[in-house]
Amino acid sequence: QVQLVESGGGSVQAGGSLRLSCAASGFTFSRFCMGWFRQAPGKEREAVAVIARNGWTNYEDSVEGRFTLSQDKVQKALYLQMNNLKPEDTAMYYCAAGVGGTCSLRARFGVWGQGTQVTVSS
Repeated sequence: QVQLVESGGGSVQAGGSLRLSCAASGFTFSRFCMGWFRQAPGKEREAVAVIARNGWTNYEDSVEGRFTLSQDKVQKALYLQMNNLKPEDTAMYYCAAGVGGTCSLRARFGVWGQGTQVTVSS
């Protein structure tokens, strides 16, 4: 069974840090473009960061320099280290696996986790 399970969300004050984790199972993790997305109330879901099979990463402009995406192919895990968090980072964060042939913030993702909530207070 293909599955992605996120964890690590929580409530922090502005300037704080959180590390999100995503555990993958049921598919060959290392062969896929993987990404983190977020959706705030009343807003569309947006791509935050992606990592290609070769380790190349790309970040949405507002998180560049504050967020770091990494993966452990042996453990089949994806991580998002979030530093200097801002209230506008408040959202439900989702881990996803790409299903197309390319890897970018605009790539097609077809396998999703259930999400983990991040709340940043000012």
